[in-house]
Amino acid sequence: MKKTIIKGLFFIVVGFFIGQLLFGDKLELIKKIQKGDAYYFLEEGVYNDYSNIQNNSNIYRRIIENKNNKYHVYIGITRDKEVLDKLKSIYKKENINVTVKEKILESVEFKTNVEQFDLLIKQTKDTSQILTIEEVVIANYQEIIKKQ
Repeated sequence: MKKTIIKGLFFIVVGFFIGQLLFGDKLELIKKIQKGDAYYFLEEGVYNDYSNIQNNSNIYRRIIENKNNKYHVYIGITRDKEVLDKLKSIYKKENINVTVKEKILESVEFKTNVEQFDLLIKQTKDTSQILTIEEVVIANYQEIIKKQ
């Protein structure tokens, strides 16, 4: 009788975890496990050589991160899906292909700033103003996050 109860509990627990793994929203699970907040990074490209960034990228303000001897170039950061869609459409009109990467960051100061900038972007339709705001977001990232 004891073995049956233990086996039953074991299978219930295993079934729960397998169900969460297969059917649960994996991003939400990751957010619960990791400490920090999710951000959408707009990646303009990945380059093997740093000099190729200068030749191929026409964006003035950008974040360049070196990972595994490849240079990842990011041209936008947001926490809001509506702003994300707005930025993607702006870059698409300018023939700049972007890939969205989701990252977890822990800075409360940066989170507050990005949320304020997202509100500003939502309120404007002027492309040049939106891109200027994104330049400020990127500069803010470099000032707060990169210096940590």
